[in-house]
Amino acid sequence: MVGYAVGLGNVWRFPYLAYQNGGGAFLIPYTVMLALAGLPLFFMECSIGQFASQGPISVWRMLPLFQGVGITMVILSTFVTIYYNVIISYALYYLFASFQKVLPWSDCFSWSDELCSKTKIVNDCNTTYNGNIIHANYSFLTANNLTCINGTITYKPVQFPTEQYWNKVALQRSSGLDETGRVVWYLALCLLLAWIIVAGALYKGIKSSGKVVYFTALFPYVILFVLLVRGATLEGALDGIEFYIGRESNITKLMEAEVWKDAATQIFFSLSTAWGGLVALSSYNKFHNNCYADAILVCVINCATSVFAGFAIFSILGHMAFVSQRPVAEVVDSGFELAFVAYPEALSQLPVSPLWSFMFFFMLVLLGLDSQFASIETITTSIHDINPSMMKKLRGPITVGVCAVLFLFGLVCVTQAGIYWVNLIDHFCAGWGLLITASLEIIGIAYIYGGKRFIQDIEMMIGKKTNSFWLWWKICWFFITPVLLIAVLIWSLTTFSNPTYGSVKYPAWGNILGWCMIIFSIIWIPIVAIVKILKAEGTLLERLVSCCRPAANWGPYLECHRGERYSHMVDPKNKENEIPTVSAIVYKRR
Repeated sequence: MVGYAVGLGNVWRFPYLAYQNGGGAFLIPYTVMLALAGLPLFFMECSIGQFASQGPISVWRMLPLFQGVGITMVILSTFVTIYYNVIISYALYYLFASFQKVLPWSDCFSWSDELCSKTKIVNDCNTTYNGNIIHANYSFLTANNLTCINGTITYKPVQFPTEQYWNKVALQRSSGLDETGRVVWYLALCLLLAWIIVAGALYKGIKSSGKVVYFTALFPYVILFVLLVRGATLEGALDGIEFYIGRESNITKLMEAEVWKDAATQIFFSLSTAWGGLVALSSYNKFHNNCYADAILVCVINCATSVFAGFAIFSILGHMAFVSQRPVAEVVDSGFELAFVAYPEALSQLPVSPLWSFMFFFMLVLLGLDSQFASIETITTSIHDINPSMMKKLRGPITVGVCAVLFLFGLVCVTQAGIYWVNLIDHFCAGWGLLITASLEIIGIAYIYGGKRFIQDIEMMIGKKTNSFWLWWKICWFFITPVLLIAVLIWSLTTFSNPTYGSVKYPAWGNILGWCMIIFSIIWIPIVAIVKILKAEGTLLERLVSCCRPAANWGPYLECHRGERYSHMVDPKNKENEIPTVSAIVYKRR
């Protein structure tokens, strides 16, 4: 699970969210959300999956009324999986573009315009001409061999070659979501390659990717350290660091709900809580694995990795701000593009830059694939739980089929308007949906399933613990975490503003589509709850009560782990007992 601690969420998503949310000011809500929401949820989900050895849908046999939460998790994972592989395809494109003697973004070549420059460009200034002081533009100055008077120079708002290469060459970016344009063929091929790699790695199941994770989890630290050292030696690097952790941080951003929402969703994004992926992967753990130690270790490494990556990228942004004579907060148009603008700029200034560029984007590909494996496994594990015998026989073809369908859906994200689609999905599906599922998950387990019962389940795996050990977790699960998540959710919804990509606004239909994606994801929560109640027996109250109790087939998957508490548990392979009836409840009471 350490592979979760090192992912695109840390190297790409965390820096861009910090950039657009006040720099170092973002570290405050990020740390609060990690301690009060991320860690409690991570421990909870890791424990649930390991205890039942079930995926994110079937694990809700513990509370059938809330099984729709598991379906919502899988749908949200599916949406994000579509655009996540697009990010990997960007990295693949840059990786292949690195196989050149001179990096194509290292200078302003034929694809650039007059604003492209790695140095300051004089726009106009005051000068002495025929004994008079006049204000003249740069072309007049050069034509008459004149010099500027000190302190009167103004500069053009230049763009670095890396920024123009990203927009003009890599993306061929259109003017907005309304202008779809054509499919960028080389990005489509990179996307196809990314899905082929995912399908091949998971053809025989998640265990086939296990050994790869050891390398993908450690290799990024080497590359990030090299970039940090290089970035820190560039002129103006200190300005970037000041924006990240110093006086230049925009503390007023803490008064905006969007910042706290972004901090919460970033925690969920990098830890994979509330997605279902953590439940799916922990279901493969041994029953007596120390999931408590896993939770602490992974969460601490995750936070440290994000902060470390932030130092690397903000030192480079400081240099770019120094050269372009702009504040750090205005160096790039959108925080979303940081990894493909700031990092390549530093890479182009390293000795043997093509080699370092290849290694960096190879690292990004590995990081992305590491997380993508978990997302696809979330989907396939859910299919397995629905029909284990079919999945056992056809795991490979089903995995390939899932990847093929998601590739087709992802083609819209590699059109000329593709980056707007990626940003739209990220804004909506990686935002409120996660807050809703996380809130319902923790309320359902702590208050309806029962916190005391849940703790007893955990102690069956990791051994008996003292009351003082559980005190902090009880405080978080019963009060702090649900209150915090609900407060952030309500605050962010009441202060909602339409998404933008840099200075580009989305059309009304784009915003409506974003809301439709969220509604489609969460509507299964009430639908499944209603279906469960209708299928139960007894009066309405008896049906509701029965659906709030664990199903007869809930508990440890293997009989040897059930002990006395689950000695009367029905075989978990038996689907007939997923909807608890009144008679089943009465039998269990006896």
